[in-house]
Amino acid sequence: MTEKFSAEKPAGAGSLERRDATFVREEHEGVDKIYELKSELVNHCLQTEIGWGRYQTELFIVSGLGWAADNMWFQGVAIILPQITLEMNPPHVVFATLALYVGLICGATTWGVLADIIGRKLSWTITLFIAGVFGIAAGGAPNFAALGALIACCGLGVGGNLPVDGALYLEHIPQRYQWTLTLLSVWWAVGQLIASLVGWVFIANFSCPDTTIPGTCPRAQNNGWRYTSFTLGGITLLMFICRYFIFNLQESSKYLLAKGRDEEAIAVLQHIAKKNGKTITLTLEKLQAISGGTSPVPLSPVQLLRRALDGISLSHVKPLFATRRLAVNSTITIWIWGLIGLASPLFNAFLPIYLSHHSVSFGLGVNVTYRNYAIISVLGIPGSLIACWMVDWTPKGRFSFGGHKFAMATSTALTGVFLFLFTTAKNQAGVLAYSCVTGLTQNAMFGVLYAYTPAVFPAPHRGTADAVCSAFNRFAGLMAPIIATYGNLNTSVPVFVAASLFFVAASLMLFLPIEASIYLLSLFLTTCPTHA
Repeated sequence: MTEKFSAEKPAGAGSLERRDATFVREEHEGVDKIYELKSELVNHCLQTEIGWGRYQTELFIVSGLGWAADNMWFQGVAIILPQITLEMNPPHVVFATLALYVGLICGATTWGVLADIIGRKLSWTITLFIAGVFGIAAGGAPNFAALGALIACCGLGVGGNLPVDGALYLEHIPQRYQWTLTLLSVWWAVGQLIASLVGWVFIANFSCPDTTIPGTCPRAQNNGWRYTSFTLGGITLLMFICRYFIFNLQESSKYLLAKGRDEEAIAVLQHIAKKNGKTITLTLEKLQAISGGTSPVPLSPVQLLRRALDGISLSHVKPLFATRRLAVNSTITIWIWGLIGLASPLFNAFLPIYLSHHSVSFGLGVNVTYRNYAIISVLGIPGSLIACWMVDWTPKGRFSFGGHKFAMATSTALTGVFLFLFTTAKNQAGVLAYSCVTGLTQNAMFGVLYAYTPAVFPAPHRGTADAVCSAFNRFAGLMAPIIATYGNLNTSVPVFVAASLFFVAASLMLFLPIEASIYLLSLFLTTCPTHA
């Protein structure tokens, strides 16, 4: 229940302040209620009149480019580490990954908040431009310190893609098609494939041999990683061009409603409907009827910032632990994201280094190392499709494997199993096989996890819950380069640690008290207490 101030005028000097506080509190609640009612009309329009059409299909593609860019740069930094070592021989080459994670955290936080202040459209577009510019610049870095700084700046741009892309995408699609957010994870795998193919072309042909003593490889003979960075930066700028100049992106109607720009929100819906060959019955008059015949006063940037900060305040965190079952589920889910956030980069971020070491021990060259990495990336794509199938079919009971929890736990445990087997490989075929299967199970795990997480939190506090999980995931990932450094990448210790963490995460998934099936979720939401 929302706390109300007394309507009675108290005696004393503080009475005016108390009356003002009452007025402000009720006015704020009135604006929120009007916004919610208008949002319901917009949601109904998207669901019953606009539906899924050409606009949503194109939006799926250009939003997917952002997801692809995120993983493309994560893998792009990973694949250049071996050659960075040969040329620059820094004390801790994995700190390049650490720099990327710092940028990713700052980017996700910055652009997530700015999306509520300056709009989704600008944040959605400019992130790829920043990533592309600094990505190209990273290819010309004269030393390791400059490289780390430029990689961090690249992460600042690309790190805003997942939160902004996901929010903008969901606000433009009908509710019954929100499962396609899981399907977007296929672009994550595509990003890894792009990075691996570019690395295979350039690093395999314009680099010093793996047997070169670190620090003795001259720049003139080791431009492969620089060409890779130039190319990935150019691809990112092409993605920016597709978003800004080719696709006519409409601002989020929900954002426009929050700004009091009802007429523009209607224009956005009409544009989308026309693109889909549909017409809508929702009019400006219907929206304004909710607010008494006029549009509300637009919120100032300060008010929008305050509303954005409300999303991460304790008032939205405490309800995540309102009941015992919800508290247990929220705690376990957050820890799962943290464990996976540490385990995944311990293997993926340094996989090219592991493959390079195995190639040397098996008497193979740089070309085979990056060829294998490309093969692993290709076979990771089906994992995203498997995850989408699980999310779409399991709740309907057609091929029930025990719901999302069982699907997550199974794919996560299998990832741990194949990581352990990876360390036992005695030949090239074994290393490649275990790496491929690990990539497939990891992508399936992430796909289901992306669908499960937002579904099990109360809707009024879902944004905060997702932000907490994402932040915990990124911060845990910061520890991966440190563990890799002192665990020695020349040994299997980091891989053993990653496998163990996956097993722990899989075990925790089995103890999640809330299942994300439609039936159980509806029961949960009807029994969950509401909070203002």
